Amino acid sequence: MKETVRRAGLATAQLGKGAGLALLSYLFMGLILFTAVVTLLVVGASVLPETVLLLRRTAGCKRRLVAGWTGEPVPEAYLPLTGGVRDRVSAAVQDPSTWRDLRWLFVHFVYGWILLYVALPLWAVGVLVDGVWCGLLGRRAVVLPLIGRLADLDARWSRPLLLPSPEAQRTADLAERVEELTVTRAGAVAAHGAELRRIERDLHDGTQARLVSLSMRVGLARRAYDKDPEAAKKLLDDAQDQVEEALTELRHVVRGIHPPILTDRGLVGAVRALAASSGLDVTVREDGVESDSGPRAPAAVEAAAYFVVAEALTNAAKHSGSERAFVELSRVGRVLRVAVRDEGRGGADDAGGSGLLGMRRRVAALDGTVEVSSPAGGPTVIEVELPCAW
Repeated sequence: MKETVRRAGLATAQLGKGAGLALLSYLFMGLILFTAVVTLLVVGASVLPETVLLLRRTAGCKRRLVAGWTGEPVPEAYLPLTGGVRDRVSAAVQDPSTWRDLRWLFVHFVYGWILLYVALPLWAVGVLVDGVWCGLLGRRAVVLPLIGRLADLDARWSRPLLLPSPEAQRTADLAERVEELTVTRAGAVAAHGAELRRIERDLHDGTQARLVSLSMRVGLARRAYDKDPEAAKKLLDDAQDQVEEALTELRHVVRGIHPPILTDRGLVGAVRALAASSGLDVTVREDGVESDSGPRAPAAVEAAAYFVVAEALTNAAKHSGSERAFVELSRVGRVLRVAVRDEGRGGADDAGGSGLLGMRRRVAALDGTVEVSSPAGGPTVIEVELPCAW
């Protein structure tokens, strides 16, 4: 009985909030009529977008009430009211969700009060009948549970009225997708710029400096060749060493752009080579990524996956304190999945200079996702999904 009374109280509060919104709906009707009149008279047309925003907040409040009662969220989808007055008025009028909210507003004004008016007398009847029914006869309450059903009915009627239309949902999804791609593009541009600056720095500080020094030594060797052959020979030996060092640095730069090992061995072979040279005991598992009969993933996808593994293993070797790591490459439908795990101390984050931000940008540029789990004490798990056409 105590639980029945508690739920009936919650249901009454739910219906009371709905009735309060119904009263607000009544006030809204007058405001909407006023807004329509002044808009038709071309006086205060800017009132319309503000009224629509207030309507959205009211409908949003009801969505939260319904979601709180049922445990299921009620989605919303609105066109943004931005720009000048003309643009905002046009967006407010053309948004299908505005008219759906208005429909809910007028209908809710009716059933919001009716349900509360039905619930209040049930308290008096329920306390009397259920008190006798439960207290004397030991039966279950029959009247007070009806109040909870009224709150269920309110949610059942409100949900379809508050749901966005399919057209509005598609428009909202498209706008969200455009915003997401805008952010992704900005990240990709930033990552590309950082990569170009790194390549320029490597070439300028490393390879170019060695080539300049090489040119000077060759010039000195030419001058000394006739007078001091031994000195010229030593200069040429030094020049040869610098040529080899310059070639090594050039290979390093090239590997930073697109590792040749990917072309030679494929993704799985390249990752196994990374694992062998990482300084850790790395176990590599592969599931359907490469086969003799099937096509390989696109070069950009393979490169992104390779750099994710390289960055993750480098971080594990430097920061985790672990001696072991696990790499898993798998193909699920049209998605390449990469998972790297170490049993180290954990605590990896984007702001820690661990290269995770660059990793996210590189993956986001291909419309992929990165999930990082690294609680204090470990383990650290990096999971990446890269969509691709196989």
